[in-house]
Amino acid sequence: QGQLVESGGGLVQAGGSLRLSCAASGRTYAVSWFRQAPGKEREFVAAIDWGGTMTHYADSVKGRFTVSRDNAKNTIYLQMNTMKPEDTAVYYCATRPAYYVKTASDRRTYYGWGQGTQVTASS
Repeated sequence: QGQLVESGGGLVQAGGSLRLSCAASGRTYAVSWFRQAPGKEREFVAAIDWGGTMTHYADSVKGRFTVSRDNAKNTIYLQMNTMKPEDTAVYYCATRPAYYVKTASDRRTYYGWGQGTQVTASS
C-alpha cells in the first residue's frame, strides 16, 4: 500500500484545461478521483482500473474529464477540459483493491487518500 500525492491544481478560466497528477509511492490498484467543494460533501469524479482499460465517470464530468494512468511511473492523471466554475473544489485521489463500478462512489471502500490539490475555475 503506497501513499498518494496529488499535484497540478491551480487557477483556470472557465472553458480552460488542467491536468492533475496522482503520484503513488507504491503499487496501486483501482484508483478514483473525488472532489470536495466548500460546504459540500466529497463527491466521486472518475475511476480507473489497474490496467487502465476500464474507466467510469460521474455524469457531471462525462465528456469533459479523462482519467488515465502510467503504471511505469506509478502515476494516475485527470485531464480536465472545458472547465466550469462548478468544477471548483479540492481534488483527491484514492485507491482500493478492486475496480467495481457499483461502489466507485462509496468513500468507505477506499483505504488510501492523498492530501488534495485545489482547483479553481473562474467565470
